[in-house]
Amino acid sequence: MKFILTNDDGIDAPGLEALETALRGLGTAIVAAPEEEQSGVGHQVTDHTPFRMMEVGKNRFKIAATPADCARVGVTRIAPDADWLISGINQGANLGIDTYTSGTVAAAREAAALGFPAMAFSQYVAKNKKPDWEIAVHLAGRVIRLLLAHDLPRGCFWNVNLPHPSPADPDPDIRFCELDISPHRFRYDQQGEHLVLVGDFHGRPRLADHDVECCMGGSISVTRMPLGCATD
Repeated sequence: MKFILTNDDGIDAPGLEALETALRGLGTAIVAAPEEEQSGVGHQVTDHTPFRMMEVGKNRFKIAATPADCARVGVTRIAPDADWLISGINQGANLGIDTYTSGTVAAAREAAALGFPAMAFSQYVAKNKKPDWEIAVHLAGRVIRLLLAHDLPRGCFWNVNLPHPSPADPDPDIRFCELDISPHRFRYDQQGEHLVLVGDFHGRPRLADHDVECCMGGSISVTRMPLGCATD
């Protein structure tokens, strides 16, 4: 099996290394990742401006462009015979309405739009804590093996968010759940000539049995994301 890997944190991000580790033994991993961090760029693509692509190692390509660009290049030029595109592991959750601004999720969405099965992985980081990438490798490996064997309709992709357990905690449940479209509670404060966004990501609204509540409640949230409106 052949996998294209990308992200929005950049080719040197620890989450991408964790994703590569999680895939060992499952097939060939080909990295097509942004040269620099591209967090929060959403589904931005580069249509008319040339951008640089460099092969920096065996099956590793550094691309001076957005995550959606990297997905496009990966599935159309680098490895059009790939079986899956997997994006992540993002440092920080991509839950609910954040999926529409996430570069991580946009890469998976772009691959799905081009007819390729895709997954996006993100790691929720609890307040005042740092991610444990060894745990993330273990949890991502569990989910990848499950989803490889799970039916995924054409025109859909998986959005996966890992919780932030402690090393002594038992493995969290994997919960298939819907996207929580509750809006954030935030405001903009004036500081001189500048506006500053003020909000509480960790205390955001949570609908029961939806992705925000599932992940922040300690489970692995898995959401099937359609390119258009859901029909079931």
